[in-house]
Amino acid sequence: MNPSIRIRTLAAALCVAAVASACSILPEREVIHTWQPPETATVRAVSTGDFSLRVDAPQAAGMLGQNGIVVMPSPGQVSVYKGARWSESPALLVRNRLVDAFMAAKLASVTTDDDRFASDYTLSGNLRAFQSEYRSGSPVVVVRYDAQLRRGGSRQVLASRSFVVTRKPAGTQVPDVVAAFGAADDELAQQVVTWTLGAARRARPATIPEDAGSR
Repeated sequence: MNPSIRIRTLAAALCVAAVASACSILPEREVIHTWQPPETATVRAVSTGDFSLRVDAPQAAGMLGQNGIVVMPSPGQVSVYKGARWSESPALLVRNRLVDAFMAAKLASVTTDDDRFASDYTLSGNLRAFQSEYRSGSPVVVVRYDAQLRRGGSRQVLASRSFVVTRKPAGTQVPDVVAAFGAADDELAQQVVTWTLGAARRARPATIPEDAGSR
């Protein structure tokens, strides 16, 4: 065989071997599963409201502003479940569940900060926790929402309250934790709807009798 041909053949074989070796050591692409907290209950509205409400997405900082499913394996340590994420940010998950709950309560109108419509009242707040915390070796889902009710178009806070809901998953696997988040989200929505209806009712000015001016 011609020496030059032998050299080219050997070089080509070395290149193929090098590429095959490189491919074998590349890490496999991680499979990411996207989750949506299930709705586990229908809101039981004790009363309805004849006012319109705009529900804003709560403010969320740090890892709560992303789509990872946050877990605290030990106090002060914050991480996310590997290979899993939410379909939307926790703030949007909470807002959208609240919207569903207020619509089930049959308000006159329910909109969001995406719509920018005028409303009688605005519900906003901060999402302080939406995570799984390990306590005594077992996960506990914790959701904390600091709510503020304002009159539509005003910055004055009419009422405020902090809601904290916890749920213990049936197991330690991601599907168990996601199911617990769904139950916690539903319970939060139930509490917020009941509180908002009462706060809006108390914030309304008293009706002035028609003949009050003639006295």
